[in-house]
Amino acid sequence: MLKTPIARGVALATLGATLAIPSMAQAAFIEDTKASLELRNFYMNRDFREGAGQSKAEEWAQGFILRVESGYTEGTVGFGVDALGLLGVKLDSGEGRAGTGILPGAYNDRAPDDYSELGLAAKAKVSETVLKVGTLQVKNQAISSSDSRLLPATFQGGQLVSKDIEGLTLDVGYLNRTNLRNSSNNEALTFGGKGTAGGVNATAPGDSDSFSFAGGTYKLTNDLTAGYYYSNLEDIYKQHSFNLVHVLPLGDKQSLKTDLRYARSTDDGSGSNVDNKALGAMVTYSISGHSFGLGYQKMSGDTGFAYVGGATDPFLVNYVQINDFANADEKSWQARYDFNFASIGIPGLTFMTRYLTGDGFDRNIGTANAPVITSGGKQWERDMDIGYTFQEGALKNLNVKWRNATSRNNYSRGTNIDENRLIVSYTIPLM
Repeated sequence: MLKTPIARGVALATLGATLAIPSMAQAAFIEDTKASLELRNFYMNRDFREGAGQSKAEEWAQGFILRVESGYTEGTVGFGVDALGLLGVKLDSGEGRAGTGILPGAYNDRAPDDYSELGLAAKAKVSETVLKVGTLQVKNQAISSSDSRLLPATFQGGQLVSKDIEGLTLDVGYLNRTNLRNSSNNEALTFGGKGTAGGVNATAPGDSDSFSFAGGTYKLTNDLTAGYYYSNLEDIYKQHSFNLVHVLPLGDKQSLKTDLRYARSTDDGSGSNVDNKALGAMVTYSISGHSFGLGYQKMSGDTGFAYVGGATDPFLVNYVQINDFANADEKSWQARYDFNFASIGIPGLTFMTRYLTGDGFDRNIGTANAPVITSGGKQWERDMDIGYTFQEGALKNLNVKWRNATSRNNYSRGTNIDENRLIVSYTIPLM
C-alpha cells in the first residue's frame, strides 16, 4: 500500500523513540508499519422494565480508534512499538439517562464531553515468538478484552506469544492494571464472577494486584483444535480452562462444528472462596449461508463462573449481549440461527437471532439489606443482529449494525431489560 506523507508522519511521531536505531535497521520497521483510524458512532438505549429507580439509560457518542503497528528492526532480535489512541466524544446524554457504558458516568452522574487515552507497547520478535510490554488487548480463553461499546478495554502488562512450532500457539502473560471501556485511566483488577460462596448475596472479593495466565492451542488435525489455559487472579481465584473445537465437512457448502468448553475455578486466598465447574457445548450445522446452532451450559459448585471484572468477555458458550447465564448451579440452553445473504447474491448483509433460557439457581427475593434467598431462579434472553457492509461506491466498507435484545428474570427488579444498539463504523487505512 502507498505510504502517504501524512501516514508516515503519524507513524514517526507516534514511534519517535526509535530514532536512535541506525537507519539501515529502520528500513523494515518503517516499511512494514500499518496504521488505521476507525470511526465508530454508537447509540445505545436500555429500557429497565419495572425498575424502581432509573427507568432507562440512553446515550450517543462518537469514537475514534487509532491503531499503529510498526514493523521490526533488522537483526536476530527485531524491535518495534505499537500505539493505540482512543477518543470518545459525547453527542447526547443526561444525568437521568447515563450508565450505558459507552461514556463515563452512571445514573445521576453527568458524563464528560469527551475522554481519551494513549497506550504504547514495546515489542521484540525472535523468529515467530513475540514479546509485548505495555498497553495490550488480550483475547484468549483465559481473559478477553471487551470491545462491545464505543471504545475497547485495554490492560497494562506483558504477553509472550510463540508460533515457532507448526500448529502450536503458546501464550503467556502477566497483567496488573485495566482501562475500562468507558474510562481514561488505569485501575486495579477486580473479580467479575457471580459471587463467592454464600449464594446471590455473597460479598464480592476486593481488588487484585495481578492476573497471570499460561496456555495455548494446538491443531491436532486439520479439523480438530485443542486449547488449555491456566490462569490466576491473585488472592481471588485459580482456573484451568479446556477447549476442543472440531469442524466436520459434510459435503458441498456443509459442515458441522462442535465447540466443547470446560473450566474448573477454585479460590486463591482465604477471603475469596470460589468453587465452580463450568461445562459448555455448542453444535452448529452450516449449509450454504444458513447456520443452525444449539448450545448447552451447566454451572456446578458453590459459586458461579469466575472471571476478571471490569470489561472482559468470559469464555462461555452462553455469554451473550446482556447475560452470561453463569449463576451457581444454573443450567441454560441456546438456540441460534445465522444467515449470510451473500449466498443469495447480497454480499455484506448478515442476520443473527438467538434465544436462551436458564434456570435452577438461587435467587434473592428480598433486598440487599434484608436478603431472602430461595430457589427457583429463572431467566431468558432473546437477541437479534442485523449488519450490512457497503461493498462499493462512496460508502464502500462502511458498516452499519443494529443489535436488539430483550432479557427477563424472576430474581431482580430493574434487571429486566429491553435494549437497542445502533453502531456505524468506518475504518480508514493510513498506511
